[in-house]
Amino acid sequence: MPFGSGRRIVLIAAFSCLACSHPPRESAASLASVLAPASAVESAPAPAPAPASPPPPACGDPGDVLVFVSPAHPLHGQPVRVIAVADHLIDGQLTLSGARGVEPVVSGDRHGGPPYFWIDRVDAPSAGKWTATFARSDACEGAMLAARPVVVHSFGLTATKPPRTSLWWSRGAWSPSFENLYSAWIQAMFEAPLAEQETYSALHDVLRDRGRNFLFDYAGEAEDEQNVVVRPDCADLPYFLRAYFAFKLGLPFGWSRCSRGENGTAPTCGDFATSSEPFPPVDDKPQPLPPWADPDRAPDGGPWEIGVKRVGEFFRGTLADAAGSGAGRTQATDEDTDYYPIALSAETLRPGTIFGDPYGHVLVVAQRIPQTPAAGGVLLAVDGQPDGTVARKRFWRGNFLFAVDPTLGSPGFKRFRPLVHDAKGKLVRTKNADLADFSATDQYAGGVDGFYDKMADLLSPSPLDPTTALLETVDALEEQVKTRVVSVENGRRFLASGKPPADMPDGAKIFETNGDWEDFSTPSRDLRILIAIDVARALPARVARRPARYATPVPVPGGKAPEGVQAELDARLARELKDRSFEYTRTDGSPWKLTLRDVFDREAALEMAYNPNDCVEQRWGAPLGSPEAATCGAHAPDAQAGKMAGYRAWFHERRRPPR
Repeated sequence: MPFGSGRRIVLIAAFSCLACSHPPRESAASLASVLAPASAVESAPAPAPAPASPPPPACGDPGDVLVFVSPAHPLHGQPVRVIAVADHLIDGQLTLSGARGVEPVVSGDRHGGPPYFWIDRVDAPSAGKWTATFARSDACEGAMLAARPVVVHSFGLTATKPPRTSLWWSRGAWSPSFENLYSAWIQAMFEAPLAEQETYSALHDVLRDRGRNFLFDYAGEAEDEQNVVVRPDCADLPYFLRAYFAFKLGLPFGWSRCSRGENGTAPTCGDFATSSEPFPPVDDKPQPLPPWADPDRAPDGGPWEIGVKRVGEFFRGTLADAAGSGAGRTQATDEDTDYYPIALSAETLRPGTIFGDPYGHVLVVAQRIPQTPAAGGVLLAVDGQPDGTVARKRFWRGNFLFAVDPTLGSPGFKRFRPLVHDAKGKLVRTKNADLADFSATDQYAGGVDGFYDKMADLLSPSPLDPTTALLETVDALEEQVKTRVVSVENGRRFLASGKPPADMPDGAKIFETNGDWEDFSTPSRDLRILIAIDVARALPARVARRPARYATPVPVPGGKAPEGVQAELDARLARELKDRSFEYTRTDGSPWKLTLRDVFDREAALEMAYNPNDCVEQRWGAPLGSPEAATCGAHAPDAQAGKMAGYRAWFHERRRPPR
């Protein structure tokens, strides 16, 4: 049976394991007068829309159902969380009941989709026996789907010392239910209102948030309170998330060292290692044992403290050194990889899915918001930056770059290959034939436009209102610009630190190097901003070219020429760009306000604005001699400015150079 198929109900038993303001939006009907002839509007006013009917109750097959408790061994007076996860859309209710006289905790709030999940929490449970029950809603006759006992202990249990040469004890195996729990865990950590622009200074800020991370202190040993630093860049982030989850639940985890792909070939992966066998030869050379595996240099402390230190060192060293963006661009048919490409559907684009773009950036899907009558569907993802920040971004053409080019490998949406044991008991990666959602062609067959069209149809199956589509595109552009504010501010602080100028690499390596240049330069981000400007500018013409994809909310007879539609949208775009503003901090610490219109007008300057050795004013394209530029006090060395002039064509033509 292919991995991920079939239906199961799973009760996960507790087990111990080691670690600016916007102007008001127009009504969605505002373009009716543009898309219809004037005479039609005068003679046939649009009728009032009928009130929306409530959706029917979701009472179908739930698919895999899981009930999970955290921590593994609940303790009297300490918070306990119960999570129910269902594979398919249903109306459900999660209840946590205690002893007689204790009011049950009930949650009918459904998150996600798919998978869908419910969370209950008791902050200070009493010792004794509790019961977690997951049932259908009353509208679906309240039939029980799963139940499990929860024992709240009066005292903590002793942790088991981890094996010397393994990262952690493996106590379970990946299953569809654990994959669903992994998706629910990621969404729960990064879920927030769409209007909020979520940015964190480091991943450990999220992991240490008990309200977001339902695996916080899962072992009951205050393991997430040891100040372990977790600061992944974009390539590290998927691996760090997967490893943390596997560490907590005692699941197997694997990773490879993958090339970047050179000389017209796609990246390949080798030196595969696992949590059970983390020391295979690298390039046929034996690896020395790290301090945590060397009995003479092992860290001091109790069993769990040793485990936390071990995993923290593993994140900072072995895993951060091995993880690379090439893993997201391996050839679609290659099976010796950590990720595999998926067929695109509402079922497959789940939290935890990776997106690798053709030029080396990697994001992790965090949430999908379905289309509504008032708004298009949204796919949200998080990414890591070289400076350690983690930010949430929405899927759109200006943010998720895609290409179909054999020399770049196979970018796109991918998932981790689950690890299974072979006939000899060795952990291996699941093969393509055993993966139900694998596809080597689905994302690539229609070319670049086909990919984006498929994603648009998937996220918003119903035709989009043109104004709504325009405003959501400007929203996405604004998010992207405001995220750049953070990165450029980090560069300003770097300059203010008095450190020597960051060394600038040669050629394509400006996008891929390490050190201060990687931490504080923004060539990849700026290239994406320039592409995003092009996408937003082109949207009115795109609406005019694809009338079947964009529709008025109220049918009217006839229709206006596409040129009229495009002109109205062009005018609205101009207003939005003028009205939306943001601030950055100048060299002297004073704030300066810009609009999105300024960003559009300065796109030529943004082609050479990525050098962290330039003042922040220059990096935002301040005109020479202007009051804005008066506080500028630093410029890149002449040699670096000369290099940038030579590389400018890449940004002007919106293309990454070949490796």
